[in-house]
Amino acid sequence: MDLKFKASPLLSDPGISHGFFTRRGGVSTGIYDSLNCGPGSSDDPAAITENRNRISTCLTGKKRPINTLYQVHSSTIVLLDKPIPAGGKIEADGLITREQNLILGVLTADCAPVLFADPVGGIIAAAHAGWRGALDEIFENVVANMIH
Repeated sequence: MDLKFKASPLLSDPGISHGFFTRRGGVSTGIYDSLNCGPGSSDDPAAITENRNRISTCLTGKKRPINTLYQVHSSTIVLLDKPIPAGGKIEADGLITREQNLILGVLTADCAPVLFADPVGGIIAAAHAGWRGALDEIFENVVANMIH
């Protein structure tokens, strides 16, 4: 397993594991070649599960669910206090949690993944931001929801 990812020094708090992963190191084939993690794609579900397991193992040392949304280019935020059920399809573009054992994920192609953290308040967030979500103030919604 040769996963390629970058981590930001801005999120280097000891309690925060994060990474911006490339397509390398996965098992998907064909048009999804390598690290496809999109459950909404027509890729082999077993390959998607393995790819997501590889990422969670890289970040935490064990296989754990990665919580992602059915991203719809909105400014909608979800406050998460437990894992999204397998097969769950929540339409939104931002996740916020105070739960230490939840992995938040954002899938991107030409949009931006944006991570937020308040180590003092013990809260993290992840947002998928295209031009529409940025224009509709997804960043402002994330920060406002992290504060309240």
